Amino acid sequence: MSATASFDWQSTPAAVWRRHRSGLRAIRRLDPVQWQDLKGIDRQQQALARNTERFLAGEPSNNALLWGSRGTGKSSLIKALLNRYQGRGLRMIEVDKDDLVNLPEIVDDICDLPFQFVIFCDDLSFDVGESSYKALKSVLEGSLELPPENVRVYATSNRRHLMPEFMSDNLKSEMRDGELHPAEAIEEQVSLADRFGLQLSFYAFSQEVYLQAVDALFPAVDDREGLHREAIRFATAKGVRNGRTAQQFYRQFAGERNLGRVK
Repeated sequence: MSATASFDWQSTPAAVWRRHRSGLRAIRRLDPVQWQDLKGIDRQQQALARNTERFLAGEPSNNALLWGSRGTGKSSLIKALLNRYQGRGLRMIEVDKDDLVNLPEIVDDICDLPFQFVIFCDDLSFDVGESSYKALKSVLEGSLELPPENVRVYATSNRRHLMPEFMSDNLKSEMRDGELHPAEAIEEQVSLADRFGLQLSFYAFSQEVYLQAVDALFPAVDDREGLHREAIRFATAKGVRNGRTAQQFYRQFAGERNLGRVK
C-alpha cells in the first residue's frame, strides 16, 4: 500500500506532498486563520463556502480558481475554509506546482477513502514550454476515466489564465468569414483556466477595507485615528493596500505602547 493511501486521515486534516520522500507529510501547525477574521472578501467567501458545502454533501460542485491581486486573501480564504469544515470531513493536500506530475498517483490513492479532499495548489502559474499542467488537466476533468467524486482542486494565482499572455499571441489571431479565431497559444491559455468551474476574482483593497482589516487586528487600541494614520503611512511606504500589508503592519507594531497613542 502506498504512503498516501495508508496516511492517518482520521486524525490529520491536512498534509503536504514532499517529492524527495515521494509521500505525504502531515501539516503539524495549521495556520489558525478563522473565517470571521477575513475582511473585504464577503462575496468570494460566500461563493466558495456554497461550493464546498455542496461538495461535502455529495452534490455537484466545481473546482475553484481564486485569481487576482497579490496579498488580497486568496490563500487565507482556503486555509480558513479548512479550519471551518474539517469537522465535517474536509481534508486538504497541498501540492506544489513542480509536483503536479505526481497528482494522478495522489488522487488514485485517495479516491476510495471516506473523506472529501481538496487539492490545494497555491500561487499556480505556468511558463511557456512547461508541461506539468497536463497532469492537472486530467484530474480536473478526467480523461478516459472520470475524475473522482471526492476530490476537488482549489488553486490560487495572480494570473487569470494561469499562463503568460503576450501581445504577439493576440497578433496571431485571425478574422475568417467575419469571425475572430484566437491563435492556438491563446486557446491553450484559456483552456486550462476554463476547467475551473468556479472562478473568483480578487482586487486590491480600498482604504476603507484596508483599515477594517487593521482594526480587526488591533481591537485594544483606543485611538483609532492615530492607528489609522500609522497604518496608512505603512501601506503608502509599501505601495500597496491589502490583507498582507495589514498583517505585516500588525507584526511590526503589535504590542507597541505608543501605537495610535493607546490610552
